[in-house]
Order: sequence, then structure tokens, then C-alpha cells
Amino acid sequence: MTTFRENDVHAVAPEVAISFLKGIMPFNTLNANTLKSLARHCRIDFFPKGTRILTADTTELTHLFLIQQGGVKAFLEDDNGEVTLKDFRGEGAYIGALAIIRGTPANLNIETVEDTFCFLLPREIFLDLIEKQASFAHYYLKSFSEKIVTTAYNELRHHKVARRSNEDLYLFSIKVGDLVKDLRKVVASATIQEAAAHMSEHRVGCLLVHDTADAEKIVGIITDRDLRRKVVAAGLDYQQPVQTIMSGPVQTVLSQSLCFDVLLKMMATGVHHLAVERAGRIIGVITSHDIMLLQGHSPYYLLKEIRAQQQIPGLYPLAQKIPEVIRGLISEGAKAGNITQMIAILNDHILERMLTLLEQEMGMPPLPYCWLLLGSEGRREQTFKTDQDNAIIYADPADEAQKHKAETYFKAFADKAIDHLVNCGYPLCPGEVMAINPRWCQPLSVWKHYFERWIAEPDPQELRYATIFFDFRPGFGESALAEDLRTHLNRQIAGRDLFLFHLARQCMETRIPLSFFKNFIVEKDGEHKNRLDIKRQGLSPFVYFARVLALKYGVKETNTLARLKALMDGEWIQRELWSAASEAYELQMQQRLVHQLRQIEAGVLPDNYIDPADLSDLERRMLKDAFTVIERLYGVLGQMYPVT
Repeated sequence: MTTFRENDVHAVAPEVAISFLKGIMPFNTLNANTLKSLARHCRIDFFPKGTRILTADTTELTHLFLIQQGGVKAFLEDDNGEVTLKDFRGEGAYIGALAIIRGTPANLNIETVEDTFCFLLPREIFLDLIEKQASFAHYYLKSFSEKIVTTAYNELRHHKVARRSNEDLYLFSIKVGDLVKDLRKVVASATIQEAAAHMSEHRVGCLLVHDTADAEKIVGIITDRDLRRKVVAAGLDYQQPVQTIMSGPVQTVLSQSLCFDVLLKMMATGVHHLAVERAGRIIGVITSHDIMLLQGHSPYYLLKEIRAQQQIPGLYPLAQKIPEVIRGLISEGAKAGNITQMIAILNDHILERMLTLLEQEMGMPPLPYCWLLLGSEGRREQTFKTDQDNAIIYADPADEAQKHKAETYFKAFADKAIDHLVNCGYPLCPGEVMAINPRWCQPLSVWKHYFERWIAEPDPQELRYATIFFDFRPGFGESALAEDLRTHLNRQIAGRDLFLFHLARQCMETRIPLSFFKNFIVEKDGEHKNRLDIKRQGLSPFVYFARVLALKYGVKETNTLARLKALMDGEWIQRELWSAASEAYELQMQQRLVHQLRQIEAGVLPDNYIDPADLSDLERRMLKDAFTVIERLYGVLGQMYPVT
């Protein structure tokens, strides 16, 4: 990576600068004399691909950058060097306006993704225009806010600029450290009554509990719910030490965490109070209530509605609200990985509540069981278009009588559950990979036999089953049954290179959707003429690659991005390949989600067929770059499993 040096800029003919400025907003609103004056101050510079133009919180902005040709990526990195926000800008876009207006260093890292030419306008000239040209200033101020809902990027998200007045940004702009108020804590030896009085005095719903000998050492937490359930309802002596009712150890989040990430953690774990940590010290507590207060349409509200539902039909309309929540997240610019994670969490809670109520209706099952989620559901990679892929695994019956009871119960249970899921908006699986199919509603020993046979006899049909069933995860019930099956799978597949060879070759059968001259390969005729299937042609190779290597090395993760990260952590793939593959996968998933959202808003059933002509020049270039990563994945698999 090279770095931009200011003295590299070059003069440019005024007429060239004027011609360019006339073609972009808001310069095209300026009069001829103003444009001539600006043209005399403009310089142009060339930045080769991979050049770091700006570094967040470091580079002082001396010029406004206007992209004349090429493209850049704008991104932020967390403390671990992982990208937390990324977007791409093409011809006619600006760089650095917000930092110049605010008088701060660059707020984002800017790096070229291809050879790029930029016009450079001195900051003093730009600020003079902002001050004297009202319409010019209005464009930038309006642009800063409108980008929130029109692109996957916004320069305000990580800065403290009128956050509370801009509710649309709260999930992706506010860090939990900004919400924490005074730290309230109590010593572990204090009585319950003293703790309750402290909570009442300061009007807080929880207290952190610190060690008797070390006030900085947080050992637990108590909440108003603990007082109600563990003290009042249980008739516990108020003079007991508070440590008898506290929960510990306290789960923490970093103060720099965005509210969205914390919300995901709360929804996934069911923990509503998280301690906030900064530089190794606990500085306060963030609660689900704190986040919910920021906006009335939080995903957490939908989660609460789901959990509170007492009738299964009441879940039907709630499931239909999930696309609305996801639409908001896409508009705000959430990363694709976060969006699919949120979809999975909400879908999981619909399933959990529905099956809980169904158990109450039918009575407890005769044997422990686990509802398995398969395919994209098992990988937590659902989008707007997701049909059902599920199964039931239950404990092995002790005798014929118990076997008969189990078969009768789980058949009726599956029939009702699948019908309810259809009414919730989850279509039936065309291939009947569902729990209502008797083949996929079996005891643990039968499932183990299935997996053994599929591994031992890798014909095309068995390989197809592997791509669906080997990505399973527990959705509801006794997760130990699923864990037992996962352990059995990893044990059986260890050293089975023939099976992995066939799985790898199956992966490489998918043709990369680029021609020799790097043009998109699309459908030539039929219903999807001039379109490409971004799921099958673009995303699937990444899913298959991650699955093959996860099975080879015993990685238990099922999510594709999580598998890639685990493979990098285990040093089974290079960090650079992990980074490229993860970015390429997320870019395509983002394209898929946006495409499906547009179809839904147009009243069309969502699909995976994207027309490259509908994309911008930069989007097409980035998509081509993502597809070229597939060649590298195939290269790795080809070295591991060469054709002899």
C-alpha cells in the first residue's frame, strides 16, 4: 500500500477543470465566474490502485478531493484491525468534505481500489464557498444526512454530531460508552435492603457488585428483577448480603461497541444488562431499555412482542414485520453479515416461541428432541427469500412402545409446526427437506447412520445432502443432541479425503460468472435473460469452500464468515485470503439483499437474479473483483485435492 504525498499534485488546464465541475453537484449550480475562479485553484493528481489517500484520525485535510476517474473505498477499523464500516465511491464523488467543515482530521480511511484521478480543491476555497454560497452549503449538509438512507455509507456514524436528534442513525452512530451515565455499584457484603435503598435513591434498575477488598473488581450485578423474584417472591431475608442474589460474572461489552452490535448480543443471549468496559475498567451499565429509548422502531420491540405472544396465530403478523425491520437496517447501512445475523435471531425467536406454545398445546414429548435448522438457516444466512429447511432429531427409544409413541408424537408435532411456519411466511421446501418428511424426523442413531453412509458413499445425491445437512445447528430443544451429532460427524469425516475430494470438486464445478475478458456471464434467454444468479454463481463458491475446509479441520462453526475467520485463526488459510474472501462475500450478500429489497418494494417476489446493467460502474467493477476471488479459492482447493 502506498501513501498519498501532497507535493505530488499537478496543475490542470482551467477549461478541463471547468468541464468537470459543470458535470457534478453542487458545482454545476455555480455561475461561470465562480467556476473560472475555482478552476484556477484546482490541481489534479493520480493515485495508483492501493494508495492510502487519507488515514482516519490522522490525516489533516488540506484539500477537498473530487474523483474524476476511478474509485476508492472508505472504511474504518476497530482495535483489532477488523473493518467495521465500508463503502465505495466512484466518479463524481467527494472525499473529505465533512472533516473540512468540522475542522477535524480525516474521519475515515480512504484507499483507492483502482487507478484513480482526483481534482484537489484547497480547503480555504471550499470553506469560502460553504460560507458564501447558501445553496452550496445546503447541498453538503443535506447530503450528509441523506446518505444514511440512500447508501450503505455515512460519514457521521462514528462521530458525536447531533446524534440524539437523528434517530435514524442510532444503531450505527452511537457507541454504548456515550450512553453510560454515572457508575452505580455496591459492595458485595452490603445487605439486600441497603442495595434496594441505593437503587431507589438513584432511580436505577440495576447495581454492579464489587469485591469487598477491591472496589475496582466487579464480581456481579443485581437488577430490580432480582429483587422481585429472588427476594420478595421467595421471602428472602432483606439482611442477607447482596452477593447471595447477584448474577456473576458480569458480561461486558467494550465502550467503543456500536449500539447495533450490543443489541445483537442482547437479543442472542437474552441478557438485558451488560457492563461497559473501557481500558480494562468497568465504567457503567448499558441496558436494553437504554437502547430502546433511542428509537421507537427498534428490533428489540419486535423481539419483546414475539416473546410476549401467548397464542401461535399471534406470531403470524409478527413474523411478517421482520422484513420491515431488515429494510430499516439496510437503509441505515448495516453490514450484510450483521443483517443476516439479525434475520436469524428474529427467525429463531419466532420458532422458539411457536414451538414452546405448541408443546404446551400438545403436551411434553415422550423423548428429548432437537429441532434442527439446515442449509442457509443452519448457516444464519437467510435473506428476504428463505424457504424452510429443518429436521427433528430425538433421543433413541428404549423399546418398541416408546418408539411408537415418539413416531406418533413427532409426526403430529412436525405437521402442526410446519403449517404454522407457512402461516408465518416461511414457504415449504420444494425438495421436502423438512421435519414433516418421515425420513428427516428420526432418532439420533439413525441420523448418525445417515451421516456415515453419506460420507462413505459420496455419489451426487449424497453430496447434495451433505451441502444441506452438514450445515445444521440446533434451533430449539435439547441442543446436546445436535452437539453429539456434530461430534460424530467430525469424528467420521476425519481422514476421509475421498469424500472431501468429491465435495471440493463439486464446489469447483460452479463456473465463475466472468468471461476471459472479464465480462459478466449472464443468462442468454428465458425468464432471467441478461441476469446472473448471484447466489448460485457468486455466493455458493464461498459457502462451499468454507464448508470443505471446516469439515477437513473440524471447525464447528456453520456460518460462512465465521468459518472463514476460524480457518484464518487456525492458520489453515492466509490472513490476506481470509480478508479478500470475507470482503467479497459480504459485498455480494449486500448486493443480494438490496436487490431483494427493491423487488419487495416494487411488489415483486424476491429472487437472486441480478442484472449487471442495473448497477453503477463502480458496483460492477467491485462485483467483478469479488468474482475473481473465487479463482483464488478454487486454486487452494485444487492444490489440496488435485485431479490425478
